[in-house]
Amino acid sequence: MRRIHYFFALLILGLSACQRESGTLPQLGIGVIDEVTDRMTDVMVHDVTNPPLAARFFAYACLAGYEVVAQHDSTTRSMNGVLNGFPAIDKPADQPNAQYQLSAALAMLATAKKMQPSGTLLQAYEDKLLDSCRTLGFDEETLEQSKQYALAVSKQILAYAKADRYNRISNFPRYTPTAGAGNWYPTPPGFFAPVEPYFNTIRPFTLDTASQFKPTPPVPFSTAKDSPFFALMKQNHDEQLSEQEKQIAAFWDCNPFALEDNGHLLVGMKKISPGAHWMGITGIACRSAKADFVRAMQVHTAIAIALTDGFICCWDEKFRSNRIRPETAIRAHLDPAWKPFLQTPPFPEYLSGHSTISSASAVILTHYFGDKFAYTDTVENRFGLQSRSYQSFNEAAQEAGQSRFYGGIHFMDAITNGQIQGQKVGEWVLKTMEGKN
Repeated sequence: MRRIHYFFALLILGLSACQRESGTLPQLGIGVIDEVTDRMTDVMVHDVTNPPLAARFFAYACLAGYEVVAQHDSTTRSMNGVLNGFPAIDKPADQPNAQYQLSAALAMLATAKKMQPSGTLLQAYEDKLLDSCRTLGFDEETLEQSKQYALAVSKQILAYAKADRYNRISNFPRYTPTAGAGNWYPTPPGFFAPVEPYFNTIRPFTLDTASQFKPTPPVPFSTAKDSPFFALMKQNHDEQLSEQEKQIAAFWDCNPFALEDNGHLLVGMKKISPGAHWMGITGIACRSAKADFVRAMQVHTAIAIALTDGFICCWDEKFRSNRIRPETAIRAHLDPAWKPFLQTPPFPEYLSGHSTISSASAVILTHYFGDKFAYTDTVENRFGLQSRSYQSFNEAAQEAGQSRFYGGIHFMDAITNGQIQGQKVGEWVLKTMEGKN
């Protein structure tokens, strides 16, 4: 109930103080964009949505809202001819009384409801949104036309999404981990199958190919005590975490697959994905900067696209190098009793996905809000974690990458090279969306 009250506060604060001229409608604030992405995140937690797929959901939902805005705001260019294969989105001509900000939010919801497995759970929030608009003075004709406008745009975005080849993945042969020295293999306690081994086959939004920013190869596996790989293992094994470092690792954990072993059975822990965390940071930045609805929609869409293309790049490398996780390597070759502070996610180690997408997100947010943008990250509060404050987005991204070392789930070369890849992805997305590539 507290979250609903918070939404109404944001919505009302986003209006022009409700002092409108006769015949005009109040303008919705950016809080409605935050609420849509937050509700999408709730559904992702419910569905245990994996990180790459979560980014894909955010991207198409944001694009639906973005294209509505582009049809009404001269500073927002359509992504037709900009993103790979993106079509011209027809503007509905028979909805003259639609309020475009409401239509944008409803287009996001309509897209998410169709794409997310439990998307019907979003209907309750949509009903509350429409009721709040009635309270603010929207008449039924405006609400209905706004909804029809949203559905018309969402239908076109969903057709674009369907053509990205993700639906073909189910036809691929089941991925079987290959046993062998230095290769990734499922880890305890869940021993989950690998997540999205074919994610590099889907159509990127801006990239020429999934391997466009192929990183330096990982340090070669070796059990020789004088080898660089053995030094990486020792670095992870010997790290003695301070309480501060444990807090950092837990704050950026974002592992939807976490299990807790209470001695009798394994219990799933509800956590958000790394992309959902950065979407939350985007909302915080937009509110702190007092961005208007148009700018907030632009920024959320750029972040969502960068997240998806970042995961495509990173996952392309993960299943190419197929490198062993610290947990498996250290137990087999250094210390059988060693355990990482965080639970190891179910996919190969190199590169670090969190490092890649955090750096890409920091590039986007720094572009829009500057390199000395101080903010407090409250995204994880509702999952029982305390806020953390940063002086810049780059500082946060660096900490997010380092958290994977503190957590014991990545070697350092996967983190540093992931950050390099993410920087390149972020810069490419910006140049593409701004027409500079």
